[in-house]
Amino acid sequence: MERIVSSILKWKKKGKDDVKDKRMFSAAAAAACRLYLNDTTMLCETRYSGCMKFTSLFGHGLSDDRKQSVASEAGASHFTTSSFHKFMCGACLNSSSSPDSSGKGKSKSSIKKLSHGFHLVEGKCGHSMEDYHVSEYRKKKNHELGLFAIFDGHLGNRVPSYLKDHLFNNILDEPNFWKDPATAIKNAYRSTNHFILENSMELGPGGSTAVTAIVIDGKCLWVANIGDSRAVVCEGGLAIQLTVDHEPHTERKRIEKQGGFVITLPGDVPRVNGQLAVARAFGDQSLRAQLSSEPDVRYQPIDSAIDFVILASDGLWKVMKNQEAVDLVKPIKDPRAAAKRLTAEALARKSKDDISCIVIRFG
Repeated sequence: MERIVSSILKWKKKGKDDVKDKRMFSAAAAAACRLYLNDTTMLCETRYSGCMKFTSLFGHGLSDDRKQSVASEAGASHFTTSSFHKFMCGACLNSSSSPDSSGKGKSKSSIKKLSHGFHLVEGKCGHSMEDYHVSEYRKKKNHELGLFAIFDGHLGNRVPSYLKDHLFNNILDEPNFWKDPATAIKNAYRSTNHFILENSMELGPGGSTAVTAIVIDGKCLWVANIGDSRAVVCEGGLAIQLTVDHEPHTERKRIEKQGGFVITLPGDVPRVNGQLAVARAFGDQSLRAQLSSEPDVRYQPIDSAIDFVILASDGLWKVMKNQEAVDLVKPIKDPRAAAKRLTAEALARKSKDDISCIVIRFG
């Protein structure tokens, strides 16, 4: 990290003025900030001007006076773990509540019975829990709906918390939901994201990925996602991924067309404008021009070959292949026990991110 900071300061001294260099400088500064979240090493010799660049990148929602105060503190000495975390996640950006850690449920009236279990584990990245989930059943127009979702937040938990409370309502309120679920889901994702961005003063600068699943009468499954939270179905013992991981390098042309860029620094993954490791997400006010909230939507009929579906955040998928996850779940009939088994295995494989998992069993 010290090498990156040193490069940033040298770049600043050169007084680079062209747009590309400024963008590269911002990307390097963003990388240094990210690395600090997992490294308590001080930002050595960081001057006030450099720190103001950091605050301009990450201090969304903070007053100018507060930005200057943070930058002065860092320039004079260094960011301590507590002061840096308070700045990045903002004492005022995170609510005090966290999602339930474990639970289960089952359908009551579907022709084909289904049951589910979930388990969530807070990560070891130095911030409060930013994953939220939905797992519930509703009766609507003589149909039973199973509603399941994982929302993996970043830079605060207000956006995933908002999604937990509102996204499914917005989907089901779409007038064409029963005739054209795919279009209704896309419209609801788009309108929900518009609301989040227009209300960023209240919801904060952060964002969230999402994977949602709607089971209708135990027979029809509609899955949608943006970002890298994933849905995997077990069909005849084989793992089939139902979602698309929206990675920056696969959407580089669209991002560049929108005035952004994708950069991969040594030891890191590709990031949009040097900041976010996904190309699609809810929120993220500073990247609103480059990110997309258009979900990939997929229909999956539930027949006798479909055993279960796993929904999980990238805290699981970073350390586990799809088939490995399916093989772990197959012998475990209790879906909550299966979700716990998956999260335990992810922890054993040194996953440090928040881990959220829902297992839905059919029949």
